[in-house]
Amino acid sequence: MTSTRPLDRFRASGLLWPLVALLVLLAANAVVRPSFLALRIQDGHLYGSLVDILKNGAPTMLIALGMCLVIATRGIDLSVGAVVAISGAVTCSYIAGAGDPTGAGAAFAGMGIALALCAVLGLWNGFLVAVVGIQPIIATLVLMTAGRGIAMLITDGQIITVRNPAYRTVGAGFLLLPVSILIAVAVFALVALVTRRTALGLLIESVGINPEASRLAGLRARTIRWTVYVFAAICAGVAGLMISSNVSAADANNAGLWIEMDAILAVVIGGTSLAGGRYSLTGTMLGALIIQTLTTTVYSMGIAPEITLVFKAVVVIAVCLLQAPKARAVLLRRTRRRHTPPDPDAEAAGRPSTHTPTSAMVEKVAQP
Repeated sequence: MTSTRPLDRFRASGLLWPLVALLVLLAANAVVRPSFLALRIQDGHLYGSLVDILKNGAPTMLIALGMCLVIATRGIDLSVGAVVAISGAVTCSYIAGAGDPTGAGAAFAGMGIALALCAVLGLWNGFLVAVVGIQPIIATLVLMTAGRGIAMLITDGQIITVRNPAYRTVGAGFLLLPVSILIAVAVFALVALVTRRTALGLLIESVGINPEASRLAGLRARTIRWTVYVFAAICAGVAGLMISSNVSAADANNAGLWIEMDAILAVVIGGTSLAGGRYSLTGTMLGALIIQTLTTTVYSMGIAPEITLVFKAVVVIAVCLLQAPKARAVLLRRTRRRHTPPDPDAEAAGRPSTHTPTSAMVEKVAQP
């Protein structure tokens, strides 16, 4: 019988350990730097380390959100980092070449062109995966490699700097909170509403669990897979706008570099299985926050740069092990054996005690 208690439902949702990991990281930062949790309002803007984590993590949140739906359909998208670079390169190149480089019209036109191109790139990935039948990791690896080159061609291998106030608002603007946070939250709310309040979420899960059975049941599995790749590319495009507008420049060589790995880690930490099927949007957002908080922790604790990636990997592995049912079962079993006192009555009667290891039980049974 399934428990209806809120705590039990929360544990079953798989969000407990990611939330615990995030709180532990925040607490560790607060111990090292007591002002870490402090917030202040200055000139109508909210400032603080927590706000910085949300702001810097907004691009990863968006990309992880799109990646979550792709993984739910048994796919993967390694090209999102290249799409980030293309998005920033197209927008900054258009603004730099416009008649009025500082006007809002140039900024909106450049962003519109960039997002339209990102949607086309998502269509290309979806075509290779859903229509041609190429394995997702191979299909998106093509754009991962070629996309970075396309971004370099657009910028002629140079860092393009722009001075456009309207464009800078996307990544560095404030409406009490940073605009990038508000965009990420709005997209998350929209996706949660569409996937959890309509049949789309169930269709995505069914395609991920068994694509062939979904097709035979009459579902348009090809269209659904195509759609999630387009959505992932658009999310990467918006993230690219945030990253480039935050520094008012397009760096095709470094923008979005390896961000696809952070997005995949965020999805896995959030409890979504790489085998497809059930997924967790809330868990994905928690995973993205954990990744960003890890980066902040590295700097605040003064961890040497040469072991930064090792530290990050250890934390991620620990969280994943805590989420794994088998790992938790082994840990719980060993904890119970360690703390269970021996039963004198059982030993006197010749019966194995509850704390006796399995090997000892077998030896007792084997004795005449």
